Order: sequence, then structure tokens, then C-alpha cells
Amino acid sequence: MTILSIDQSTSATTAFLFAEDAAPREIFRRPHRQIYPREGWVEHDPVEILSNIRAAIAAGKAAGAMAIGLANQGESCLAWDKQTKQPLTPVMVWQDARTAQVCRDLEAAGHGPLVMDRSRLPLSPYFSAAKLAWCFRNVPDAAALLAAGRLRLGTTDAYFRDALTGRGETDVATASRTSLMNLQTCDWDADLCGLFGVPMQALPPIGDCNGNLGHVDGLTLAGSIVDQQAALYGHGVRDTGGTKITVGTGAFALTLAGNHVPAAGTATVPSVAWRRQGEPVQYAIEGGVFTASSALNWAKDLNLIGDFAEIETFADPPMIDRGLVFVPALSGLGCPHWNDRARGGWLGLGLSHTRTDLAQAVCEGVALRIAEVVTEIERNCPVAVPVSIDGGMTGSEGFCQFLADVLRKPLRAAAFGEQTSLGVALLAAEAVGTRLSWMTECTDIAPARDLSSYRKRFGAAVALVEEWSQS
Repeated sequence: MTILSIDQSTSATTAFLFAEDAAPREIFRRPHRQIYPREGWVEHDPVEILSNIRAAIAAGKAAGAMAIGLANQGESCLAWDKQTKQPLTPVMVWQDARTAQVCRDLEAAGHGPLVMDRSRLPLSPYFSAAKLAWCFRNVPDAAALLAAGRLRLGTTDAYFRDALTGRGETDVATASRTSLMNLQTCDWDADLCGLFGVPMQALPPIGDCNGNLGHVDGLTLAGSIVDQQAALYGHGVRDTGGTKITVGTGAFALTLAGNHVPAAGTATVPSVAWRRQGEPVQYAIEGGVFTASSALNWAKDLNLIGDFAEIETFADPPMIDRGLVFVPALSGLGCPHWNDRARGGWLGLGLSHTRTDLAQAVCEGVALRIAEVVTEIERNCPVAVPVSIDGGMTGSEGFCQFLADVLRKPLRAAAFGEQTSLGVALLAAEAVGTRLSWMTECTDIAPARDLSSYRKRFGAAVALVEEWSQS
């Protein structure tokens, strides 16, 4: 049995073939446009992405795939017509902040505790609920479409699954990222839907993360899950405390919390890790840094570096030790600050600093933000070691060593960096009775020195950025 694993990420659609004993083989990779209509708005074209997914499926079928796993972006969402399968809005990407004021207004009106108690999520434009409400308000003839049973509102996976299989469903892990699902019941919550103004009847049914999820061109869709949880599964985390950090467009740390619902009222993000067919829900605790590799790409666009190989190794002493620090809040600050107004900033710039110094400061800032997130996770759940890492920036030896040193924890980097693809392939394989026994080689990175004191200095820089955002 050959599994086609499709990772539909923020920046591209990538597909790998996985077989029982063979190493994975990439057969498709295609980026899609990043659309910025105005400050704070981030969109994708759903028709473009769906076309890319169809092309990936065609390539997989031609190569002998028999089942499909599909990983999605998470909080990105849209509206579409159930009958025609045509999108009614662009995809509002998880980075989109146009609903920030709506969330502030709900917080000021005292609704934060209800949202936190039911969904376990803070009020933030990052999550899907306010974005889905925006879609509903901005669809022409939305009320008529709703009355006719044609209006659908959901995360991108539900749209793609509807268009591909005719079953417009989502999985419980993705639904847990919307702020509309009750984390204890794993069902849509009528009070939350009413609060945000999202008609519950327009939302997709919630199901498992694997099983018989429909058919596409004769292939079984056997796995569907949000990307970060897929990566956690791909790293082989199955025990409470197991942790992974993915440093992609954003950087996200997840720790498996077991089958008990995590407590409310923390700065971390309790979510569903996965629910395999016929098994109980497993939960996770997450924290995110909204700009990681995207910050480094931004630095490259500014010609601070010509090639990413230039930051393969880090200059010593670190930039923060030389008085230069960068706070990567280019799309706001996520966990534990939850400040959508914050923006990035360098502090301590001097005439002696070079372009490479600035680029290294960007990388250090991402690592120090990750350290903030992991520290917050540890307030709620022990973090087992080694911590697994993957994603584009983990290809830099200097970045990985600096991260290990500021965390004071050993890290384990997989040679195969596409852990999201691996995770959804494993889920799909289990659903169709296939075992993927291939194992990637790993590199262990031990802390070489104690750089944890930098966290306090970095915290002072974050506080200054937040103060500036209020001015």
C-alpha cells in the first residue's frame, strides 16, 4: 500500500509518497500566492490552492498511490457554496488580523471567560471564529444561501474535502483551533457560535482524524488533520510530555497532554492533538510564534542576506550579548503575550552592525520567542526531553545550537524534515491497515553553554515593543 501525503501549508502544497519499507519520495511541490490587500490582511486564493491539490493527487495516482492523507493550515478559513463548490470569499489566512478590533470589543464586553471556559482559547484574531463571522457578514446574499442550505463556513480542510470528496467535513483537531468547538464535548458550541455571529448550521460536521473520510478519483482519503498536530504525530510523540517544535512560516511548540482536557485560563493554547478512529481524544498544549521563517524571508527580501547558507553558523558572541536584539513580532505577538498590535523591532543598532549581524539577530529573536513559549508550556505540563525539532530554520546548525542553549534542553532534529507529511501519512496508513516502518535518522543537539539568562534581557526588549505598540 502506497500513501500519498499532502501538506497544504501556508506557503505551498507539497506531496510525498510513503510505502511500507521505502524512504519517502517527494513527487509534487508548488507554492501559492501570498496576497496582502491592506495592512494586517493576509489572503490566499482557494481556487489556486485547490488546483494545486488536484495536481498533487493526479501525480500521486499516476505513481501508484492508493490512499491519501491531507494536512491543513489550521486556522485559515473561508465561505463557499455547498451546491456549486465555489468559494464565496478568499481564504483568510491564520496570520490575518482584520478582526482584531472585534476580539478586543468582545473582551471589553466581558466575554473572554466564556470563550476560554468552553474553547480553552484566548480571544484573538489568530483563531478562526471572528474570521468566519467576517466571511458571513461579507458574503453577498448570505442569508438567502443560508436559508437554502447552501452556505458553508469552515477551515480550509473542510472546503477542500467538500470539493474533492463531496463530504464537507473537518477533523476534531482542526475544529479545536476555531474557538467555536467546546473542548470538553468536541462539538460545536451554540453559545460560542452565537457570541461570534457564526450560524452553526453552516459549519461542517466534526469527525475523526483518520478513517474512511471519502474518495477522490478512486483513492481513499484516510487521514486529515491540522499541520502542527500532524508534525507531533510524525515525530513519534505518543506519551504525555512529549514535545516538538516546528520552525516553519511560524514556530509552534506542542506538548502532548494525554486524554484529560487541559485547564482553562493559561496563556498557552490547549487543543485536540488527535482522535484516531474508534479511540479517545488525545489533547495537546501549544504555543506559537507567528513569524519565524517568514521573518527570515523578510530579512532576505531586504537583502540582509543573499542566501540562507550565510546563517548556517552564528557569530560568537551572540548578537544579544553584543547589545543587538530583534523581536520578531512582524504579525503581532502570540503566546504568552497575545498582543496583535505589537510589531517587530531591532533594539541596540549601531554603526558597526553589518547586514549579517541583523540577520543573525532575527534568528536569535525567533529562538528566544520559542523559549518564551516553552517556558509557558512548562507551567502547565512537564516537557520531556529530548525535544524534537523540524522545519526550515532547523537546517541551520547555528540556530539549533543557540535554541538548545537558551532552552537548556537537548534537541533532536530529524534528517527528514517533512514531519507534517510523515504524521498525516502515518494516520492514513493506520486507517487502511498499513504499517509504515521506515524511520528517519536523527541528530541530537546538546546544550553547549547556559544562555538562559538571555531570556530576561529579551523579555525587556519585548516589553519595549509592546509599550511602543500602545503609543
